[in-house]
Amino acid sequence: MELASSAYSTNYITPAIVHAGWNKRRQIRREYFFTDGRIIVRGNTTLRGKQKKADYLLEYKPNVPLAVVEAKNNKVSVGNGLQQGIEYADALDVPFVYSSNGDAFKEHNNITGQERELKLSEFPSPEELWHRYKNYKDIDQEEEEIITQDYYYEQGGKTPRYYQQVAINRSVEAIAKGRNRILLVMATGTGKTFTAFQIIHRLWKAREMKRILFLADRNVLVDQAMGNDFHSFKDVMQKVKRGSVDKAHQIYMALYQSMTGPEERQKTFKKFSPDFFDLVVIDECHRGSAREDSQWREILEYYDDAVHIGMTATPKETEYVSNIDYFGEPIYTYSLKQGIDDGFLAPYKVVRVNIDKDLEGYRPTKGKRDKYGKIIEDRVYNVKDYDQQLVLEKRTELVAKQITDYLKPNQRYNKTIVFCVDINHAERMRSALVNENSDLVKENNRYVMRITGDNPEGKEQLGNFTDPGEKYPTLVTTSKMLTTGVDAQTCKLIAIDANINSMTEFKQIIGRGTRIKEEYGKRYFTIMDFRGVTRKFADPEFDGEPIQDDDFDPGDFEGEGGNGGEGEISEDGEEPIDKDPTRGEKYYVDDVEVHLINERVQYIDKDGNLITESLVDYTRKNIREHYDTLNDFIRKWNSQEKKQAIIEELKNQGIFLDELKEEVDKDMDEFDLICHIAYDQPPLTRKERAENVKRSDYFTKYSEDSQKVIEALLEKYRDDGIEDIENMKVLQLEKFKKIGSPKKIVKMFGGKDKYKEAVKELEEKLYA
Repeated sequence: MELASSAYSTNYITPAIVHAGWNKRRQIRREYFFTDGRIIVRGNTTLRGKQKKADYLLEYKPNVPLAVVEAKNNKVSVGNGLQQGIEYADALDVPFVYSSNGDAFKEHNNITGQERELKLSEFPSPEELWHRYKNYKDIDQEEEEIITQDYYYEQGGKTPRYYQQVAINRSVEAIAKGRNRILLVMATGTGKTFTAFQIIHRLWKAREMKRILFLADRNVLVDQAMGNDFHSFKDVMQKVKRGSVDKAHQIYMALYQSMTGPEERQKTFKKFSPDFFDLVVIDECHRGSAREDSQWREILEYYDDAVHIGMTATPKETEYVSNIDYFGEPIYTYSLKQGIDDGFLAPYKVVRVNIDKDLEGYRPTKGKRDKYGKIIEDRVYNVKDYDQQLVLEKRTELVAKQITDYLKPNQRYNKTIVFCVDINHAERMRSALVNENSDLVKENNRYVMRITGDNPEGKEQLGNFTDPGEKYPTLVTTSKMLTTGVDAQTCKLIAIDANINSMTEFKQIIGRGTRIKEEYGKRYFTIMDFRGVTRKFADPEFDGEPIQDDDFDPGDFEGEGGNGGEGEISEDGEEPIDKDPTRGEKYYVDDVEVHLINERVQYIDKDGNLITESLVDYTRKNIREHYDTLNDFIRKWNSQEKKQAIIEELKNQGIFLDELKEEVDKDMDEFDLICHIAYDQPPLTRKERAENVKRSDYFTKYSEDSQKVIEALLEKYRDDGIEDIENMKVLQLEKFKKIGSPKKIVKMFGGKDKYKEAVKELEEKLYA
């Protein structure tokens, strides 16, 4: 079927498109793969799902797509591929969709919602489609020059992924049309900085924006941007330092903290005139710009006439703060769920750890003193109190042991972040992890480290922790410092032993693990949850569209701190200042036993929900989604010319047949495995099936030499399964060479077609 549609593309569809004026080299992209294929995780095994692929993507200019074309053969109707094309066009933000079977084209206009059929000779030219698009959007010549400005490209450099292209194009077009406040919501790890660079580059090259300010709240974000995505601006770019201003540049990179402060002398932004900048890009805009009374907000208000682009993975919408109030509705959202579905972000599994004192609470006996002799207030303490007001030292030790026990059978050198309640807790957790891993700490004392805002030794090692090529530090404890601004590409384990109340903070923490780094074996990450924080995954706010709170009042800002209640930011922008949130006394108890009740492993399913199921349950459910009944499956199996095609199709859908064989631990092939697992059928082993064929009178119809070939094929099936006997390369193996050359063997059966018929009949006998 695929070969047939490919032939129709080559012989009929491509020539028709080229004849319409589309340049084959610059405007036609054949087999455009625009996703990487979702990574599915079960146990420690991962499998890539199928990539999404448009048969044709037609571009007016590079990265300015106009049409998707889906190609089929003429055994189906002309519009057969249209629904698939519409789905792809929605993702790619493409206005025109076509389907063809080589006889004609069917057009779906996403702008008008109308459809029509066209002859092959009537396929529209690039100019015609662009003209139709311009008319609909009312784009004049001046706006067109901005919208069609080239992307930045260097040989061997990055090219935009499809969602980045959508975000860039929508932003540039909106600004060309006069919009001056833009909000882009993109999940952590999806390339916000690269997206910002391409927007800035195109507007700057078009001379629409001559002087641009890029604002961030972390030194590491500014420095990484300047050294990586923004490096081509090096001759016209400057990093603004407090009190030091050079107005001879065009691209300015700055920390909020270096631009302002509570004192007038700290307000560096006033050294520029209010109309100096044409464009201000605000990275992580959920912080300062979300609040009207923030010191950071005064920078934006000072440059009020400039275009402002806000970028964040975690827009803030509460009764106190609102990104939407300032920027308007997001012009584009690319969520964590979308990123995982597309295979650009790492999926996660969750290990929920239940501890007795967390579930039952702890009440001290009357008059009980802590290890330092202080009388402990008589009340019930629970998980919200632990490590803030009451420290159960054996609980800390148990958490450290569970983290270590998880790493030991997986990989003890997996980069790990442990989020703690405060600096004090992070230090105690570091010590507990050292004791649990003394063998590796003895080899290198950087195996376990604390990285917090008050600890220069730990902060110096942050670069080594985030560097994929560096082994140490391996396990790090922190409180607030690593929640944002840290690109920990190879972090495979995030342990949460802190009470995370803010959805924004929770999303930022999860974002520390979402990068994929396949060359270092990073395809997914694990979240160990000791405080029930991962219940937030079930909250619609976790990965839904940002919605402004009904109670939001721009004039009412009592209740949260100046940057949204997420901890102060140090003046140099290194990281948040961790503050011990302890209220009143803190008690330290070292003689109360703490016990593990259970651990539960959960996986993220294709709908973004956390589910608890075994590999067997997962396989059964997914196979039954494809084949409702046993008869449906058998009918498909028997009708398929090559059984391997069904096996490959199931693998592409994320069904782990090889791993399932190991778990079931039975000598059966894929057919019996599926029938057994999905439909509760008693299985036969490959050996039993081969013996059944040998006992039949099937062999007598062949010559003596041909029977030897059939017997060799049966032996190959018995040893290795159905895949090998379907491939004619099997005839090159030594056991077949003893019978004759591949050419001679095929001739024994009366030619290639007759040989294939014999193999197909053999399969029918095997699965009778």
